[in-house]
Amino acid sequence: MGKTVLVVDDDPTQRRLIQAVLDREGYAVVHAENGGEAIDRLTKGGGADVVLLDLVMPGGLSGLETLAELRTAGVNIPVIVLTANGGIETVVKAMQAGAQDFFVKPVGPERLLIGVRNALQMTQLTAEIGRLKKRATGRTSFDDIVGDSAPMRMVKALGVRAAKSSIPVLITGESGVGKEVIARALHGASNRSGKPFIAVNCGALPANLVESILFGHEKGAFTGAHEKHAGKFVEANGGTLFLDEIGELPLDIQVKLLRVLQESEVDPVGGKRPVKVDVRIVSATNRDPAQQVKEGAFREDLFYRLNVFPIEAPSLRERREDIPALVEHFITRFNIEESKRIVGCSPETMALLQAYDWPGNVRQLENTIYRALVLADSPILQPHDFPSVSGIAAPLEAPAPALGGPDGEAIAAASHTQPVASASSTPASDSPIRITDDRGHVRTLEEIERDLIQHAIEVYSGHMSEIARRLGIGRSTLYRKVREQGLEDHIKEAG
Repeated sequence: MGKTVLVVDDDPTQRRLIQAVLDREGYAVVHAENGGEAIDRLTKGGGADVVLLDLVMPGGLSGLETLAELRTAGVNIPVIVLTANGGIETVVKAMQAGAQDFFVKPVGPERLLIGVRNALQMTQLTAEIGRLKKRATGRTSFDDIVGDSAPMRMVKALGVRAAKSSIPVLITGESGVGKEVIARALHGASNRSGKPFIAVNCGALPANLVESILFGHEKGAFTGAHEKHAGKFVEANGGTLFLDEIGELPLDIQVKLLRVLQESEVDPVGGKRPVKVDVRIVSATNRDPAQQVKEGAFREDLFYRLNVFPIEAPSLRERREDIPALVEHFITRFNIEESKRIVGCSPETMALLQAYDWPGNVRQLENTIYRALVLADSPILQPHDFPSVSGIAAPLEAPAPALGGPDGEAIAAASHTQPVASASSTPASDSPIRITDDRGHVRTLEEIERDLIQHAIEVYSGHMSEIARRLGIGRSTLYRKVREQGLEDHIKEAG
């Protein structure tokens, strides 16, 4: 989804000029005529991602007063001030009040776009740094988990309750649903927050080293043991040990794991005495552990010991309403990591992503967004940026239609079409857009416009960014006209 820019200016002409520039880059633009309207929107619902605020507005609140009110109300989104007076004193006052940047009117399109992008990028960078700090210090909480669907609210509610004690938790769910994310939130929400969080993928442990990796070994305990190794349980002492894919552990190691859970002590390989540990166990599996018990692949006593507090992580297809938030989260993250400036997804792209079943769940969505963002040549991700999902390959560059020649020819749609008849010409059956009707009368502008947009949809295979660019209008204007003209089905057919 595109970012929203709130333009606060009493001059409607200025608002329209700014919107025209931002529309072309895929931003959603909303308006406020004065400071009071802006404060109401940002504090009572609606919101925005960045604010362009005029400093001089007659009557009511000035720009600086509006900015001060917003900061007092706890609104911390970036604010860029607009001023006709670029004096040092004005700029200093705005920055002291909490503005991130300033524009001297009239502002050029390139300067406007750079300022908005930088403001959004700084916000994203700050949020990502905060996320990484919390992860590094083991303080990730359930508030940091993306998603507010009913299944995820249930997971968060169960997790918050489980975090209040050291009760063993077993997280089940398909591969890629984010079981480790839930485990980290459990740790961060518990009284062990800030202590070690050690994650072990039991399915990736070499069979001959499982015991040594988990429980440790003494120097010389076996060939190649050149020095003492503490083991994962000792590393996690005081914190949380996350045993991912617990169903992959060999049966003999399951016996030893059961003893560790019962006695709270480990026996290092080659050690003379056990080592006491204080570890909270969170385990996870993408298999059905009860079925594994029936098949003899998992010890029943260990299953009961681990499955004290079960949490089932939903698949992505069970929480489709979370996909827009996840997409935005991944775009923000990868923009920072790859130094990209992707604004968001087009509406048809988001509908496509929400309709897909995602057999690989959140992990597959993450990798798909990463690929699309790295390879995209537009600030708005289109269906053809997701060929594995949409089945649409990236379009070849189409020749630009010629607009309004001096001889009265209206539009030459593409190289394989005939020029459109002028108002004085006779109807042409092979012309893609007719100016006159069967009786020779000029058709209404609305009818001609509808045919033109429909033809452009067909020529450019429904790629709305390209259509808007070729027609010389903003994307939001194009989408509005498509809705008004009832051409949504033509976009689907062209796609």
